[in-house]
Amino acid sequence: MTDGGRDTSPPPDARRSVPIEPETAEELMRSRFRAFRDGDVAWLLRTWHPSTRPKTLDLKDDPVWRGLQIVDTVGGGSGDAEGVVEFRATYRTGGGVGILHERSRFVREDGRWFYVDGDVRES
Repeated sequence: MTDGGRDTSPPPDARRSVPIEPETAEELMRSRFRAFRDGDVAWLLRTWHPSTRPKTLDLKDDPVWRGLQIVDTVGGGSGDAEGVVEFRATYRTGGGVGILHERSRFVREDGRWFYVDGDVRES
């Protein structure tokens, strides 16, 4: 579907009943950003490593996520078992706009990438 020449159809993975597993830590980071933006709690919990995953996740007070910039990646490729993705995510709240700058750790187990944790940085 298009709107003025712009493709507005859902991404291919959104049309599938079985989610496409990200092949890299960066792909997982991007998918998790979309999940935060879209309020997809199920995907966030599914891709959070069991050792650090919260029992529940409530996004009702989350800001409006606007954009994602990948700053750096270390490892995290299709042949790696661990990876780090540093990113800046912009958001909007009632008080204005802000930036979350985080360096996140990921691990791959049984062919699936998981978010483990992250260190928030000053922007």
